[in-house]
Amino acid sequence: MEHIILVVDIGTQSLRVSLVTDNRGIIAFNQQKYEKPYFFPKKGYAEQNADFYIDTLIKASIELKKEYPSDFEAAEAIVIVTFRDTAVILDENMKPLRPAILWLDQRTADLKDMHFLKLYERALFKVLGMTDTVIYNAERTAAQWLRLNENDNYNKMKYYAPLSAYFNYRLTGNLVVSSADCIGHYPLNYKKRHYYSKLHPKVDVFAIPIEKLPPVIAPKKVIGYITKEFSLLSGIKEGLPLISSGSDKACETFGDGIIDKDTAAISLGTACTIDVVSNKYKEPEAFLPSYETPYGEGYDYEVQIYRGFYMIRWFYDEFGIEDKENAKKKGVSLEAYLDSMISSINPGCDGLVLQPYWGPGLKRPNARGSIIGFSAAHTRYHLYRAIIEGIGFALLEGLETIMKKTHKKPKYIVASGGGAHSDVILHIMSDIFGIEIRKPKDVESTTIGGAMSAFLSIGVYSSPKEAINKMVKIEKIIKPDMKNHEIYQYLYKNVYKPLYPSVKTIYHNSKKFFLMVNKDE
Repeated sequence: MEHIILVVDIGTQSLRVSLVTDNRGIIAFNQQKYEKPYFFPKKGYAEQNADFYIDTLIKASIELKKEYPSDFEAAEAIVIVTFRDTAVILDENMKPLRPAILWLDQRTADLKDMHFLKLYERALFKVLGMTDTVIYNAERTAAQWLRLNENDNYNKMKYYAPLSAYFNYRLTGNLVVSSADCIGHYPLNYKKRHYYSKLHPKVDVFAIPIEKLPPVIAPKKVIGYITKEFSLLSGIKEGLPLISSGSDKACETFGDGIIDKDTAAISLGTACTIDVVSNKYKEPEAFLPSYETPYGEGYDYEVQIYRGFYMIRWFYDEFGIEDKENAKKKGVSLEAYLDSMISSINPGCDGLVLQPYWGPGLKRPNARGSIIGFSAAHTRYHLYRAIIEGIGFALLEGLETIMKKTHKKPKYIVASGGGAHSDVILHIMSDIFGIEIRKPKDVESTTIGGAMSAFLSIGVYSSPKEAINKMVKIEKIIKPDMKNHEIYQYLYKNVYKPLYPSVKTIYHNSKKFFLMVNKDE
């Protein structure tokens, strides 16, 4: 007997509803690309109405059901996977008070010192040497910004709900969130899988009262059942169980077949990540937790490049007008055209090296993007390849950080996400890492991982390993060119890694200047 799961994957740029079977994988899907993924009330801001995603889901579901009515009706459960670190601010009537502040929003709360913390909390973080990290975390927390800038909405707030929790509520009437999907600036103890106590210092860092957070539920549990109201709107059958799963990147890692520290996954999407799974809880970086897997066993060690392949889109928009026209004339995609243009460029881009800090991280909160090594020989195609190589260097640095915790080099890496469609990009990544890269048959690994967690929940598979053996198929294996790897190692060790320490003060002054000239916008 074949089993079918309905999987909803809410991405930053599009929403996808898929029908996934235990025998044939993804058999049907409907993708809705957002005409306006977000809007910008001010420079650096990024917001979207939470119900925009609900309306998009309804549209996708209706269209998928119309095209595949029998398979759609045969679904035994539904799983929802959303992007992370985006909260919906709900009032007492469970209605959004304002648009959601998205994960890629760059606004910061103006916290000039640590007076938002209690005296003993300030002293504790100072002793631990974490003052700068704590302030950076607090500044980047949407709740802190609301507290300072929209205090009326902050006081009216009944719930501060992760986007996935809001979806759970709209579909089933139950406002709950999976402990594997409450990812971002929330006071969750990721090791013990519950919120911290009210007196814990991290509660004040995030400025979210515990009573205003939705209850936490373990992955693979039934969140609730599709209500009659939502069934009439979407065509999804009433009473269909909604299964709790994990975050987008955790599902993607699972969908890549990564369940132990012998292997790793790289996600080449809007944000890029490198992930390794271990049965022991450790933090890859200070204040950066590891996250529960979508099947509830083990933890996902992750380092993220916040503006990963977003930078490819940035390149298209800023420099690619002529390339779009040329690609159209040749009858190929823009991506394929640019792949052909960079294939003849030497590894290392003739000395052009890029650090992809278009969005800084916890480890380097003041970092800015930088490019070094320009000469008259360089073209825009060198810049395009330097972006890809820079992301590769950043992911390699992330793997080195994780390996300090796991004490193990992965035997191979599985790649997924939009960038994994390109063999040219995968060859570059393999050469940078010096490790074999495997490409799944279906690079929609997030959908596959979400479906596998549901199949485990309803008893189709008895273990994560069995699910992987049945559903994760490798299409291509790319082995590194070790001569190219030596070239990349030279640049990585002698240019890329020393670059940040050399310009750290300059980055700080650059950020200070940016904030100064944009303070009134």
